[in-house]
Amino acid sequence: MRRPGFGRHALSQHALSLYALRLRDWARPGAAGLALAGTLSAGGRAVAAEVGSAIGPGALPAFDPASALSPQTVIAAATMVGSLAFAVTAAVAYARHRTASAARLGALEDALHAATQQGAPAATALGIDDQRLVLYRPGAAPSVLGRLPPGTGAPDGADAFLDFAGWLGREAADRLEAGVVELRRNHGRFDLTLVTLIGSVVEAAGRAGPDGVLVRFRDGADERRRLDDLAVRNDRLEEETAALRTLVESLPHPMWVRDGNGRLTWVNTAYARAVESPDPAAAVAAGAELLDTQGRHAVATARAHAEGEEARVRLAAISAGERRMFDVVEIGAGRSNGTVGHEPEGDGRTGPAARTGGLEGGGLEGGGRGSGGIAVDVSELERTHGALKRTLDFHTRTLDGLATAVAIFGADRRLTFYNAAYRSLWGLDTAFLESGPEDGAVLDALRAARRLPEQANFRAWKTEIQAVYRAVEAHEHWWHLPDGQTLRVIANPHPQGGVTYIYENVTERLDLESRYNNLIRVQGETLDHLAEGVVVFGSDGRLRLWNPSFASIWGLALSSLADKPHVADVARSCGRLDPGARAWPAIAAAVTGLADSRTRVSGRLERPDGLVVDYATVPLPDGATLATFVNVTDSVKVERALMERNEALVEADRLKDTFIQHVSYELRSPLTNVIGFAQMLAEVRIGDLNEKQREYTEYIQSSAASLLAIIDHILDLATIDAGVMELDLGPVDVARTIEAAVEGLRDRLREAKLSLEIRVPPDVGTFVGDEKRVRQVLFNLVSNAISHSRGGGRIEIACAREGEGVRIAVKDTGTGIPADRLDQVFERFVSDGRGNAGLGLSIVKSFVELHGGSVRIDSKEGVGTTVICRFPARPDPAAVARSGDHGPHRRAGT
Repeated sequence: MRRPGFGRHALSQHALSLYALRLRDWARPGAAGLALAGTLSAGGRAVAAEVGSAIGPGALPAFDPASALSPQTVIAAATMVGSLAFAVTAAVAYARHRTASAARLGALEDALHAATQQGAPAATALGIDDQRLVLYRPGAAPSVLGRLPPGTGAPDGADAFLDFAGWLGREAADRLEAGVVELRRNHGRFDLTLVTLIGSVVEAAGRAGPDGVLVRFRDGADERRRLDDLAVRNDRLEEETAALRTLVESLPHPMWVRDGNGRLTWVNTAYARAVESPDPAAAVAAGAELLDTQGRHAVATARAHAEGEEARVRLAAISAGERRMFDVVEIGAGRSNGTVGHEPEGDGRTGPAARTGGLEGGGLEGGGRGSGGIAVDVSELERTHGALKRTLDFHTRTLDGLATAVAIFGADRRLTFYNAAYRSLWGLDTAFLESGPEDGAVLDALRAARRLPEQANFRAWKTEIQAVYRAVEAHEHWWHLPDGQTLRVIANPHPQGGVTYIYENVTERLDLESRYNNLIRVQGETLDHLAEGVVVFGSDGRLRLWNPSFASIWGLALSSLADKPHVADVARSCGRLDPGARAWPAIAAAVTGLADSRTRVSGRLERPDGLVVDYATVPLPDGATLATFVNVTDSVKVERALMERNEALVEADRLKDTFIQHVSYELRSPLTNVIGFAQMLAEVRIGDLNEKQREYTEYIQSSAASLLAIIDHILDLATIDAGVMELDLGPVDVARTIEAAVEGLRDRLREAKLSLEIRVPPDVGTFVGDEKRVRQVLFNLVSNAISHSRGGGRIEIACAREGEGVRIAVKDTGTGIPADRLDQVFERFVSDGRGNAGLGLSIVKSFVELHGGSVRIDSKEGVGTTVICRFPARPDPAAVARSGDHGPHRRAGT
């Protein structure tokens, strides 16, 4: 909608100014006026048309220069009267037209001033920093008014602003220009949201009118921000409202809403269940009340006392056919900030309130109308309170019947409970105790009666005793009373404040302990001076008594016996001196056996340390067992000599194993350094080597790697011989393990120009074993086949299921093994004639047998060799235990 005077005056100042300038030029005196007379016929019409279109019809007086002075009249006059008449006539015409032009010029200036005054407010309004207008008129340049904030990225200059691609980008500028073209062609309107080159948002609204096309540009950032904020707030409120409705519906407590007349307008599902209605809507329609008339009256009375706000009443009501106790809370709607609940259906509103259905048909309205309430079932709480009261009464009667004195002081340090034993222990007056005295007053009364331990500083002692009120853990004190009694006092702080004192009279117990300790000391002195080793185990199997001779005979530390270990622990500690486990298992069985079946056990034990010990057990009446040990070594000197010789052989074998391990480990460290430095020398960045040096470096690396492999094999064999090799058992994927073992030998196969064929059936599956050791077995077998094969030969790996186990065969077409050497291929350190140490096949045999399997080798000289390894489905524990047995290399004790 155009504003009055805006389209015809404020936006046509350019046309008016142009017309006024032309009139001034035409009205100048002299020859210029005569020259303009010839152009008024054509130019005047154009100016008049422009002015007329700018300010509208009737705004200026009609002006037609051609009708006032035509060229025909001038020529006729000049012809008839000559030059003089022409000059006179021209002067007269000039004077007339000058007067008329002056009058018309004044009128135009007045009209221009009026239009300027009328358009000034519109121009001022459009010049603020919030919008910019562009007017497109037919046959005229676009007019630009107003400005946009600098943050939009729009330039201030009109020409720069009209270069839309310069600040909007080509795509946005094309959309805008297409909209303007469409408006010029078909009128209508458009609304565009444009993003400037700096990322700000500008809204462009285009409208078509009778005078042209008007496009308004506005900064869209603030409006979009406000809309986004409103959308976020709306979403949050919707989520909160939906969550609140879901929570209310899921509560197990009946809830309701009433209107101003006290009628139910909404209830939740729990309310419907309580009044036995099929659903909340049926309960509201039927007006089913949870509270009876008396209950509702009590709630109304409570609300009246609370001035219509919040009422809290505990009432009995029938819920789902059962009489239960409820804490009823009802709140007037005046406390609400608005409507809580859904609008009635059919009011035209949308959103979660109208969609989810709950609190339907009304709610808590603002303005003090209606109310809402909730009933919390406290029947279980009432029953719990009753049970707690009965429990407290029972505990009170129980504590009152105890022989141990008990007193309970509350958080205010006043006596709240005491039993008969407490009153009898301290001899305090019943009236004094019933008055609930403070803890300090009770201590003062006991001190006055000389019933407390004597203290040099009673005030400090009293403060220390009462510090338990500020503690979190129980405190224990021993009171030695002047009358000879000894009390064990336990002060236990209560988490909610207060302290419970327990006074245990331990006088008789201490006397018994003293006499028992004296008896034990007498027995101990007797046992300590015996030459025989004596030990007594209780009926529970734990050590009770022992003498130093027992500890000396079995080499046990006295500190280990002081903890009174079980007979099983003692047998385990002495088992190292009980070869074959002959003595201590029998002794342990005699100690832990049933009382009716316990028998005497005796025998002679020849220990590895050379001692010969006679042992015997004697059952005692109280269920304990006495065991004696006598050293009879001197009577078996011959047997001892033989045992010493055997020990010497065992020690020699151990020294051999220790030497192999020591040498192997000592060789690894310098060998690792040699390999490292050889690899460094081979790298280019260390420096260039000549061909001979590079060849020597490769020899060093190859030899060091071979030596390292030999040392690893020695270490593995030493570990197996020592009986400490452990298998990391798990499922072994045969196909994957073969591929992993061969992967590290691909380069050697290519260098030796050998072909490798792997035949693995799809159903070969897995078996239980140590995948790392199986891979090492395959690696050694393939590596050995490569070493003994000629160029162009072939190596074949084949596997198959054999019962529940797996059979793996490695076959080569190499030189083969002579028949007289087949029985030596698995022996250690037997060279194969090619510089190998002869450990590879020995390692293979050891690892396969460690799995409980077997190895067989078939070879024919000049034809080839086949090594067949059989692995069981799962290693046999007995076979694993025997895996350290390698003939002369067997570890002692395995």
